[in-house]
Amino acid sequence: METSRIGVVFDCDGTLLDSMGVWREVEGELARRAGVTLTAADVDELTTLTIPECGAFFHERYGLGDSSEAVVRTIDELMLDFYRTRAEARPGALTFARQLAERGVRMSVASSSPLPYLQAGLARCGFAPYLDAIVSVDDVGKSKREPAVYDRAREAMGTPLATTWGVEDSVYAVHTLRKAGYRTLGIYDCDISGTPEQLEAAADRFVASFEELDANTFLSWN
Repeated sequence: METSRIGVVFDCDGTLLDSMGVWREVEGELARRAGVTLTAADVDELTTLTIPECGAFFHERYGLGDSSEAVVRTIDELMLDFYRTRAEARPGALTFARQLAERGVRMSVASSSPLPYLQAGLARCGFAPYLDAIVSVDDVGKSKREPAVYDRAREAMGTPLATTWGVEDSVYAVHTLRKAGYRTLGIYDCDISGTPEQLEAAADRFVASFEELDANTFLSWN
C-alpha cells in the first residue's frame, strides 16, 4: 500500500505527551480550592470531560468560582504554563513520528485539550513539523464521545477511513474510534485512562510504550 494513503490521528495528552499527571494536578488543585475531596467516580467522569465541561463540573457541583467560565480561566492559567515550560514527549513518541514522516505517512492530532495548549506542547516537544493538523474538540463542538474531532483531523490528512488509525490511551476514546470505522492502536499511560488489559481488549493493536514500536512494524499491520 502507498504510505501516503495511511493516516495516523494521535491523541495528545498521555499519548504523545507525558502530560496526564498535570491534569490530575489541576483537578486536585481545583478540588483543594473548592474544599472537597474527589471520589473515584468524580475522577472517572472528569477524564471524559472537555475543559468547559470541567469548569461547569467544579462550579455547579462544588460551587467553585463565580461562574463556570471563571473556573475555565483558572484552568487555562495553570495549564498553559505547563505546556509552554514543562511538557515532555513520551519516551519513543518523537522517534516514531519522525520515522512515519520519513516513510510518507500522514499524521495529525485530535485532542480534548484547547488548541493553545496543544500548539504550545507539540511545538515545545518537536512534533509540530510532522503534523498536517492539530484539532481540538473545541473546533468541532463535540467531545470524544463522538468521532467528529477525529473526522476533522482525517479530512485534513486526506486519508481514507479504512487506512486511518486512531492512537489513544483512553478506552472510551478507542471505543468511539472503532464504532466510527477507524483502525485503533491503544497505548498505555495510566489506569485512570484504561488498564493495559482494557486497552488490549478494546483496540486492534496495543503497546505499552512507543519504545516497543517502530515504523516498519506499524506499516506491516497495514
